[in-house]
Amino acid sequence: MKNNKKRGYFTAAVLVCLIAFTSCKVTSQEPAKKDIVISKDLKWSDKMALTLMKRHPEAYMIDDSKAPKWDYVHGLVLHSIEELYKVNPDPRYPVYVKGYVDALVQNDGTIKTYELDKYNIDMVVSGRLLFNIYDKTKEEKYLKAMQLLRKQIAEQPRTKSGGFWHKNIYPNQMWLDGLYMGEPFYAQYTATFEEGKSLDDVAKQFEQIQLHATDPKTGLLYHGWDESKAMPWADKETGNSPNFWSRALGWYAMALVDALDYFPKDHPKQKELVKYLNDVSASLAKFQDKSGLWYQVTDKVGKKGNYLEASGSSMFAYAFAKGANKGYLPAKYKKLANKAFDGLTTKLMKVDADGGITLTQACQVAGLGGTPYRDGSYDYYVNEKKKDNDPKATGPFILAALELNR
Repeated sequence: MKNNKKRGYFTAAVLVCLIAFTSCKVTSQEPAKKDIVISKDLKWSDKMALTLMKRHPEAYMIDDSKAPKWDYVHGLVLHSIEELYKVNPDPRYPVYVKGYVDALVQNDGTIKTYELDKYNIDMVVSGRLLFNIYDKTKEEKYLKAMQLLRKQIAEQPRTKSGGFWHKNIYPNQMWLDGLYMGEPFYAQYTATFEEGKSLDDVAKQFEQIQLHATDPKTGLLYHGWDESKAMPWADKETGNSPNFWSRALGWYAMALVDALDYFPKDHPKQKELVKYLNDVSASLAKFQDKSGLWYQVTDKVGKKGNYLEASGSSMFAYAFAKGANKGYLPAKYKKLANKAFDGLTTKLMKVDADGGITLTQACQVAGLGGTPYRDGSYDYYVNEKKKDNDPKATGPFILAALELNR
């Protein structure tokens, strides 16, 4: 009799785990991650998600991390898997996402490895994972973690004109990357918990980077802007960095389409953000290669050392497709997105022996300043390391596949 009770308890516990999306250890009846089967008939979004789950059995292992850390790349990839779950409710997906969050969010709402006083805007974006989990579980620790990240935004150092510094160690600087790292979370938080009272401030971040970092000739935006013009990489007149980096522009375009989710159509700033999206999209379309892809240094098409790059191309495919699907962009951008996706899957994709997929030609990392010093030159961008299945490419690839239903 005792044994029957135990068995009943075990089965119930498994059910509770799956229903509540907990990372409960009693789910040992689930097949091990190494037994994930990746069928050739799956959609690209599922193929990529399952490839990552097979290669990285725990979500914190994404990007080859050895221990759990609160990081933007995990936020990006796991957000794409959350979006995938809405289309294909495979129960493995939310369990994988929640496993990452629960490895880091403590019972008091503090977040392991996160340091508020660094005011690193990169650390805000993973907070997007908390909304859905809090909504499902109503556990206060997730709300407190969101409030902690909201506190960072409230205290984030700003330029004189009101734009968020990228990090405490990069004073007076706005980078395009930072718009994606901060604004979608900020917009969702203020729309969810504050009746949208800070949406004007969200829009202000885009206004500032648009005003200062846009090149009047190409319409593209430079990777970084230094209000003080003190950095050696900064132009002495404009404060801008010297080159256009496709991934930075990709972060910016994705930030616009994702932040716009939380702007009501009648909000005074909504049309302004839609205009920014149209402007940058029109500029980017001019530099799309015949392969459908974009080069690492966006405007230096075919220049020696430049290469067709996976992360920027995936980000543009996603932003164009979502922009067209939402009615922000003309329908032709959906065609351009499909062309980009064809380029990704035919030119840069390898199929592995186990059915998993590998997206090649992704720049691993690039930045400005710091130690060792990064000068933002053409040679700097084209010589940064590449990494197969880099999360800055795989997350946007999943999102693009979903928007294109591919």
